[in-house]
Amino acid sequence: MKVISALLYYGMIIPLSLLPFPVLHRISDLLYYFIYYIVRYRKEVVFKNLTNSFPEKNHDEITSIAKTFFRHFCDLIIESIKLFTISREEVIARSRFVNPEILDSYFSRGQSIILVAGHYYNWEMFAQSCNLQMRHQAVGIYTPLSNKYFEKKFAGSRGRYGVILLPKEDVKTFFENNRDQAMAIIFGADQSPSPRTKRVYWTTFLNQDTAVMYGSEKYAKEYNYPVIFARVHRIARSRFEISFQMLEEHPAASPYGAITEKHTRLLEQQIMEAPAYYLWTHNRWKRKREDYPE
Repeated sequence: MKVISALLYYGMIIPLSLLPFPVLHRISDLLYYFIYYIVRYRKEVVFKNLTNSFPEKNHDEITSIAKTFFRHFCDLIIESIKLFTISREEVIARSRFVNPEILDSYFSRGQSIILVAGHYYNWEMFAQSCNLQMRHQAVGIYTPLSNKYFEKKFAGSRGRYGVILLPKEDVKTFFENNRDQAMAIIFGADQSPSPRTKRVYWTTFLNQDTAVMYGSEKYAKEYNYPVIFARVHRIARSRFEISFQMLEEHPAASPYGAITEKHTRLLEQQIMEAPAYYLWTHNRWKRKREDYPE
């Protein structure tokens, strides 16, 4: 298995990552036709998610969004490959922070913060660019891959410009051991919670009863770290801007669910404005209320 993984990595992924973006975009265009029309990768999930999220839209409108999404999804694939060798200058140029001064004011006080974002546009490039454009030490929470070879390679790619990768099972220990450092801990707050997760927040998200991970609010309240939403705006193909919006400056005093409700509403608004750039292949609504105790 390791030999096959190495051949794939050095024989395909790295050579592709060295290609310029215009060439990669042509490859993405071809990949779109293969994935959408031939493989039909998770089309049933995508159309179900879109139909349930936008009941006011007709079939033609849903199909249009789905096609744009799959083109974007293929761009995500080639962009993720490009991240293995992309230069720091190009990362900054393609994922520019608009108002990092919001974060800087907390760094000057030695204050850690929590950044909340969704799986909207290219979250991988956003995470890779964080340490290049903010003064805080960026920490990205993630789920390690089961393939040990690719876990090592992808971790090296994601962390090549300084972001610390934190496996989700180590989050509690990390918070406790790094109280004295100015960190920006990034939460992808729209993951579908595991049935093993004991605490979730229930709300309506995109017209559906939805379980939302409670972790970002839990740690924000426990350590009183300000919570800031990272909003992504697409500028052009494989090029976007990130702006930051304060959600809660004093989380310890906020009522239960307030922080989670705020970032869920902001992500929902972002999706409603440009729905094609959300991760619709993710079976976001597979968990039901009966899966969780009160």
